[in-house]
Amino acid sequence: MTLQQTIAEYLKYTGQKGLDISAALIDCDGVLYDSMKYHTQAWVKLMKKNGIKCTRDEFYELEGMTGSEIIKMKFKTGAGKNITDDEARALYGVKTRYFRELGEAPVMPGAVRVLEALKEAGVDRILVTGSQQDTILERIEKDFTGLFGEIKVTGHDVRKGKPNPEPYLKGMAKADKKPHQCIVIENAPLGCQAGHAAGCFTIGVTTGPIPEKDLLKAGADLVYKNMDELAAALPALLVALSIVKA
Repeated sequence: MTLQQTIAEYLKYTGQKGLDISAALIDCDGVLYDSMKYHTQAWVKLMKKNGIKCTRDEFYELEGMTGSEIIKMKFKTGAGKNITDDEARALYGVKTRYFRELGEAPVMPGAVRVLEALKEAGVDRILVTGSQQDTILERIEKDFTGLFGEIKVTGHDVRKGKPNPEPYLKGMAKADKKPHQCIVIENAPLGCQAGHAAGCFTIGVTTGPIPEKDLLKAGADLVYKNMDELAAALPALLVALSIVKA
């Protein structure tokens, strides 16, 4: 399918009359940071310490949900336990400690280039993540100086994480944007589902073990192999996405 066909398909299923991209809603883990390998290790350690059998692949698939949602779901299905909000917060604190013990996750190759390309094109950059991991969130300003504005949505701000569209709907509301004005940049199926459900043109990047076909199946309109490939494509892509005005 050509890019123009992809855009036409997006307009058809959303009912939008056109696109006029002025904001990018950007995930954090697996997009800005190569951190999922650490998150999955920390999750498995937490679960096994509590007698719950699991694999790292399961947590790649769950990326985008809030930490509390993951804990409640896994303890219910894996141990038959109903976890309270207070218990979930305490367990998430343990998971956070395990994550920190693994060291700092590196910035994702190509992430800075993507943000610079968006800034050069005059597209607002808005962080939208299900993460409640303050160790990562606190690094954004330092690692991406001048490349993000003040508007952001994290796992602390939403009641329902991805695949629910709430995080992206809240990001659009905070930025006073409509779906036809936004692209979503995601690396996980649940995030692509959320972007798709929010009505945004959704771009997937395969920065982890989840294949392209799974991101497309989840609702990504386009998928790139990595952030460097997306950065190289962005100038022309943004022009194509703004040819037709809504």
